[in-house]
Amino acid sequence: MKFKGEIIGQAIILRTCLLSDCNETYVKWLNDPLVNMYLETRFSEQTLHSISEFVDSNLKSESSYLYAIITNDSEKKHIGNIKLGPIHPHYAYADISYFIGDIDYWGKGIAAEAIKLVVDFAFTQLKLRRLQAGAFEDNIGSIKALEKAGFELEGRFREKLYTQGKWQDHLYYGLLNENEER
Repeated sequence: MKFKGEIIGQAIILRTCLLSDCNETYVKWLNDPLVNMYLETRFSEQTLHSISEFVDSNLKSESSYLYAIITNDSEKKHIGNIKLGPIHPHYAYADISYFIGDIDYWGKGIAAEAIKLVVDFAFTQLKLRRLQAGAFEDNIGSIKALEKAGFELEGRFREKLYTQGKWQDHLYYGLLNENEER
């Protein structure tokens, strides 16, 4: 049974992303070239239907958790998402991916806090051994967020990804749960 509650941090709250979160603002984020320059969604136009299908598939999935990143203030504003999964149960690891869609919240440590909250959940509640994430070499904000959350650079795939008119290295980051043993 998947965890359905909230994960409360200082500046943000993570809660299950719901179909009611699928709105024109969410669509606008994913179609904004500034927001999506490092997202795989940039390769096709996003619509209410496509994001609703994505959210619905994650709601039904037993191996992925998709959280809405919500401001922890009176406004309780949805500003982005973070995904944990797919979870590989035999090897106790999962990928994480995230984006902050509301650019007014860029550079404020929101992504790092969201990553830390997901790490704590994954390691303490799910007892995962390892988390991993990828980043484009030019995505300095994402790299800083991962490193601030304790992730270490583990690999570099040279010129694997293409964005902004050039080939870029794909950087792989990982974090181990030193307390989890099989």
